[in-house]
Amino acid sequence: MSASTPQSFKSHARFDPPYHFVLIAVLVANLVIVLSYAFHHLSYLSEWMVILSIAIFIPVAKLRSYPLKVQDRIIRLEERIRLQALAPEEWHAQIYRLNEDQLIGLRFASDEEVVELAKQALEQNLNRKQIKERIKVWRPDDWRV
Repeated sequence: MSASTPQSFKSHARFDPPYHFVLIAVLVANLVIVLSYAFHHLSYLSEWMVILSIAIFIPVAKLRSYPLKVQDRIIRLEERIRLQALAPEEWHAQIYRLNEDQLIGLRFASDEEVVELAKQALEQNLNRKQIKERIKVWRPDDWRV
């Protein structure tokens, strides 16, 4: 997404081309090549190469999931602080009833609508996607990949 394109529910997903397209494509191509080789030249070495080619997907998935979990923890903290600043004091105790998924969905809501959306999220047990669908004024998050 270019910097000039405003974010919305339909356009907020982001990709890192070297990771999502190049690395994954190379790993899949490697697996296909190794499987083809093993099919035509069955040996302990070719079987081991298949195992390694499959196993490499584990650290690649972890490489992606660990920083996302850290980002989710930071977003959770940021949204609780933002809600404390924007919500009436009598509603502050409710902030901690919001789950991680709901807080992450609220990060895109403008300051004007975040408190009302948080109330709806609690009352109707909305998930991340349902919250994002209800946002009228989108607050972009250009840092998340």
